[in-house]
Amino acid sequence: MTITHAPAGEAEIADCVREAAAAGTPLEIRGGGTRLAIGRPVQTGATLSLAEHRGITLYEPGALTLVAKAGTPMAEIEAALAAEGQQLAFEPMDHRPLLGSEGAPTIGAVVACNISGPRRVQAGACRDSLLGLRFVDGAGTVMKNGGRVMKNVTGYDLCKLLCGAYGTLGVLTEVSLKVLPAPERALTLALRGLGPAAAVEAMAAALGSPYEVSGAAHLTDGAEGAMTLLRIEGFESQVRHRAERLCALLAGRGAVERIEGERHGALWRAVRDVEPFAGDARAVWRLSLRPGDAPAVAARLGDEAGADCLFDWGGGLVWAAVPEAADAHAPALRAAVAATGGHATLVRAPAAVRAAVPVFQPEAARLADLSRALRARFDPAGVLNPGRMAA
Repeated sequence: MTITHAPAGEAEIADCVREAAAAGTPLEIRGGGTRLAIGRPVQTGATLSLAEHRGITLYEPGALTLVAKAGTPMAEIEAALAAEGQQLAFEPMDHRPLLGSEGAPTIGAVVACNISGPRRVQAGACRDSLLGLRFVDGAGTVMKNGGRVMKNVTGYDLCKLLCGAYGTLGVLTEVSLKVLPAPERALTLALRGLGPAAAVEAMAAALGSPYEVSGAAHLTDGAEGAMTLLRIEGFESQVRHRAERLCALLAGRGAVERIEGERHGALWRAVRDVEPFAGDARAVWRLSLRPGDAPAVAARLGDEAGADCLFDWGGGLVWAAVPEAADAHAPALRAAVAATGGHATLVRAPAAVRAAVPVFQPEAARLADLSRALRARFDPAGVLNPGRMAA
């Protein structure tokens, strides 16, 4: 029987980890439970839930700073920011549609997994908005790093290390984030019917322009057919001017449709949450590539693995859905990505497949040695999400 611990305070969290380390009891770290299917299955007899460790502890709109406990639901944070006309710059994905999961996404899980959405091309990743954090290491010691302003001198930048470690180096208890004003106006310029190569060229032209595109995606699988989407956000007069200039820049690539309002929002939620691949049984991979390599990789995967692909980040991020298979077509995926110097992560697959296939990109020998050394330093008893990021 799995034992669930749900402490409400940081000291109690540290006690749970300390006791688990002393007893050698592996812990599965949970936030809202919406992303448990990412990574290899964790074999454990105990769960440490952060669901009761919640609440915004500091919000200074004038300083563009928010501090929250790790178990705080994203909905609570987004509501507080919206009330002040602000937002998280990195637009974190909601995995529930893709994974078919339930629960409430939490800010701690977003940071632990470095979840970043379409606006990454302009505003950077989650880790780029992270000012500081508090966490409990595998020995049960409370540690902190960073601060509440962009300029601080606090030694090693552990924030970057913990962000994206999937809870294997420490249990996040509090995060401090930079926030940004929400745009006054937003619209989408859509090109229809472009093939992947032409779409990547159009997105590259837009992203390389001075017109501040905050999203560039290409959907190939949807009710409206192939659509290449370019998002513009900002002040009313600026958005209007930039849209006009981008339309001129894109002349000769087909008719450009302007989309605003709810349809605009729905399109970018679909991109952010990979909604075209929701609700089916296919395995889904997340590929990080050079944008110029995306069309050739997508074509190769279509031929060799029957993959359907959609592009985000101007082609730098490719989501690939492949038919069911015992190995999730890992050899074909790994070979195609290795040929370009990119990397691939298996995001959705049954537990048996995730247990048999390396979920994260296999590391070079020296990097793997460094990863093991870091885990041994931060979690000497090996009790924090053991095996989740195993090769």
